[in-house]
Amino acid sequence: MLITLPDLLPREEARAYRTALAQARWLDGRQTAGHVASRVKANRQLALGDPLARRIGQRIVQALQGDPVFQSAVLPARILPPRFNRYEGGEHYGFHIDNALFRRPDDAGLIRCDVSTTVFFSDPDDYDGGELVVQDTYGEQRVKLPAGAAVIYPGTSLHQVTPVTRGVRLGAFFWTQSLVRDDHRRSLLLQQDVAIQRLINDRAESEIIAGLTGVYHNLLRLWADPT
Repeated sequence: MLITLPDLLPREEARAYRTALAQARWLDGRQTAGHVASRVKANRQLALGDPLARRIGQRIVQALQGDPVFQSAVLPARILPPRFNRYEGGEHYGFHIDNALFRRPDDAGLIRCDVSTTVFFSDPDDYDGGELVVQDTYGEQRVKLPAGAAVIYPGTSLHQVTPVTRGVRLGAFFWTQSLVRDDHRRSLLLQQDVAIQRLINDRAESEIIAGLTGVYHNLLRLWADPT
């Protein structure tokens, strides 16, 4: 399930972050790649403890906490602090699947990477190439969004970033451990939630809404793993 968040951050705020990120100190992205991924990865990243990365990352997490689509679609249990990357001059990241587990920066254990998220800071006209290409059950999907927008997709997806042949592509990426690890089950819960919200907006009978809400929570009770 691939879902876009078109206005996660206000456009002007995202562009201000882009200006700050353009002047940051970037490192070879292969330093954070595993043995297999390092063979197809050619980009740059901010150091995990970089103050700018920490500040913008905290703002992203704050925005996610107030985004109803993210909350409903992802059912987040834990969010790994966002990381930041830069692509230019032909840099790219070939097809790969993200690691299943990452260690939390506070060394408080591991986080399971159920859902991947990319936040865009460069506008599509700022660069050529650089599409996020995700392969899922509906085929290959290509994503290139305006500054401040984000896309979420299953961490199990095979995906890549195509070479950037002009300009600079700046973005953030991170992973979330969901209360419901299975993507299909999360999708069913999202559909149920959307249907309930439409019934509420249409002022359907309260008994119908209560019944469907009960089914939603009973499914969540059955499938959720809060540990």
